[in-house]
Amino acid sequence: MTMLDFHTLDVFTAQAYTGNPLAVVLGAGALSVAQMQTIAREFNLSETIFVMPPANPAHTARVRIFFPTAEIPFAGHPTIGCAILLASQQHPEGDFTADLVLEEEAGLVPVRVTRKSGRIEAEFTAPVLPFAAPGRTPLDLVGKALDLAPDQIGFGNHAPGLWQGGPAFLYVPLRDLEALAKARPIEPHWSELIDHAGVDSAWIYTPGQDCDFRARMFSPNAGIPEDPATGSATAIFAAQLRAARDLRQGVQSFHIRQGVEMGRASDLALTVDLGPEGLTAIRIRGAAVPISEGRIRVPEGV
Repeated sequence: MTMLDFHTLDVFTAQAYTGNPLAVVLGAGALSVAQMQTIAREFNLSETIFVMPPANPAHTARVRIFFPTAEIPFAGHPTIGCAILLASQQHPEGDFTADLVLEEEAGLVPVRVTRKSGRIEAEFTAPVLPFAAPGRTPLDLVGKALDLAPDQIGFGNHAPGLWQGGPAFLYVPLRDLEALAKARPIEPHWSELIDHAGVDSAWIYTPGQDCDFRARMFSPNAGIPEDPATGSATAIFAAQLRAARDLRQGVQSFHIRQGVEMGRASDLALTVDLGPEGLTAIRIRGAAVPISEGRIRVPEGV
């Protein structure tokens, strides 16, 4: 019986049992895609990341990321959590700064990990700058799909949008925190909206009171009823902010809280570089804390 080491961490938080849980499976170079998918279903977390030797020895590791139902090319909280775990293993004690490069299916992802006074954080640069995704978002259907009235959709210059940068998301701005708390996917309208939009997931948001924006993310068709923190969606949110004319040229940072309604509050830091001709870089920063470690059996016959 072959066993592999695994770790779980709570990501985008410095407090255990909040944030977004993540499983990291080490030594996964010999696993098939079917075996990785089987293990991801076993953990049944929003994402599981598998670590294997890099194709280029100058890089830190090659990784593959899975929902319980499918592989995805890039995701934020697996990137943050995996980088923090690998850097912590290299630097078990004391303050440090380490630069890692993860080979993800979407491309190379540089990550800087720092530990200072016991707090460990990582910041990655998104491998793909976001761009408009095809699809449609009928406004009447958006409200029905989220169990909201039409006047609860939108604020200021913000309107629903479709953007992608590796994964793709439907972005839905909501009038206030009351609308954010009330929102929920309603069938059959949800599946109809997702079919029109051509995406699996909706990231809904509103101005926050103790942050710049509060957000929630629904992706039930991908096996994730609600996600406590979505780093990839937060990165791609830069395009939504630009479309709403909420970005100025230069470097701008935003504090986003997600998962509050789930009891798993998460804190994500988004930094956007905007030049005269458009977005030039997007970075996401967050903390992580270790929760468990052990060994998992390699699936046989799959």
